[in-house]
Amino acid sequence: MQTRFDIATNGPGLYEFTTHLRHWVTGTGLLTVSVQHTSASLLIQENADPDVQVDLQNYFVRLVPRATDPSMDYLTHTAEGPDDMPAHIKAALLPTHLSIPVTDGQLALGTWQGVYLFEHRDKPQQRQIVVHLSP
Repeated sequence: MQTRFDIATNGPGLYEFTTHLRHWVTGTGLLTVSVQHTSASLLIQENADPDVQVDLQNYFVRLVPRATDPSMDYLTHTAEGPDDMPAHIKAALLPTHLSIPVTDGQLALGTWQGVYLFEHRDKPQQRQIVVHLSP
């Protein structure tokens, strides 16, 4: 069983889509979640305190700044803007695929866990996420 979700983003940040998955899954199996882009990632992360998402975003901005930052002057892929190559680096550091057990139609996530698209580009994007449930 397979489907695709389209997630609209409004710039960098974490976009929770756990509810989409919960409404779609049935039965018992392994859910594979894959983002079809090289400048965004997927995370299972805390969904109770929004400060966690702010801190994660701020950490990755410090870890991989925009291409205009002097520390990034070694970059050669800059034609698509100062946020593009840093977005690729962040996506290389973070997962782009997730595996989530499903038991009796329920995602086997912890109490405070949610599933997020982590957008790394500055401008709004339309992101596609493919999900596949294997028995």
